[in-house]
Amino acid sequence: MKLLLSICANFLALPLIVTARAQTETAIEQKPIAAALQSFVDHQVLAGAVVLVASREKVLDLEAVGYADAAAKKPMSADALFWIASMSKPIAATAMMMLIDEGRVHLDDPVDQYLPEFKDVMVADKKEKKAAPRKPTGPILVRHLLSLTSGMQFGSEKKANELLDVGTLAERVRSYAKMTLDFDPGTNYQYSNASLNTAARIIEVVGGIPYEEFLDQRLFQPLGMKDSTFWPNEEQLTRLAKSYKGNADKSGIEETPIDQLTYPLNDRRRQPVPAGGLFSTAADYARFARMILNGGELDGKRYLSTSAVQQMTVKQTPASVEHGYGFGFQTAGPTFGHPGHYGTSVSIHSDRNLILIFMVQNAGWRNEEGRKIGPAFGSAALKAFGKVK
Repeated sequence: MKLLLSICANFLALPLIVTARAQTETAIEQKPIAAALQSFVDHQVLAGAVVLVASREKVLDLEAVGYADAAAKKPMSADALFWIASMSKPIAATAMMMLIDEGRVHLDDPVDQYLPEFKDVMVADKKEKKAAPRKPTGPILVRHLLSLTSGMQFGSEKKANELLDVGTLAERVRSYAKMTLDFDPGTNYQYSNASLNTAARIIEVVGGIPYEEFLDQRLFQPLGMKDSTFWPNEEQLTRLAKSYKGNADKSGIEETPIDQLTYPLNDRRRQPVPAGGLFSTAADYARFARMILNGGELDGKRYLSTSAVQQMTVKQTPASVEHGYGFGFQTAGPTFGHPGHYGTSVSIHSDRNLILIFMVQNAGWRNEEGRKIGPAFGSAALKAFGKVK
């Protein structure tokens, strides 16, 4: 959890990047951002990464640096596939907001209206450790799921390294309903996979189709997100960047499996994880991010109302809570976005018409040098593109 919060702070603090000249849809010839990150690769702090800068109108820059497989010296490619982990959360929130736009769900609907198993949920107040669980002061509402203010714990076992893709979505959500809440709904903020997974289960109940089919039909296929999936196919697996962590003596990095997912990754018996199970590419995610930055529309097709996007991207957490979270997005004034557990991030600067996407598979920065990578990305891009609104 501390690592995740650190990532959140780093990506929201990235310098603003805006281009002063027209760029093509592919990487610019000089590769300036990749050059700035090369020293991290040379010093074995980073295996490799893909970086992307976009505006509402188009992709401005797409670069790859380092290796997708460091041991084999396989170069990172711009179309490399990554486990984006919690960058899945804005997509889950978008799916729910589609149903809200259609009037099929409302933000202030009680969750137990759709999922009766939540009727008898109880609160175990952390401040009163010896007190018996009690009824909450009010029901969990749909808005609480999207803003992570439901009081729900992180997941079924409340462990950051629990396997996320075991058990159907319906089974996992029923297990959440048996757990106590950590606070009364709507009164605080707590990072929670269970909240967004529960929202996705409501989508299944209301939509009448599995969550993954809803995404394919309503978002991925229409947006042209051909590489976004819970189950990478054989061809996509050849483009999957390997994941790394710091080695024992902190002298470099070593390969590590994704510890929250079961293998093989293309096994359809693995269950979809709305809050953190998607794989994607920088270019695919840029399609989604550009739609959001465009107020819910892309290439002449509307996916969300402007009102829905506005609600998603402003602070929805209580005034008493410092942490800013909208519906599926971390928020900090005109900047919003989300990190992923293995270092990926998207940050959208609405006041600058700018999207930054950083794709990496790192299970934890090994030292202070690792924490410099994100800011180095931002600084290099600012120098390359110029500070022009």
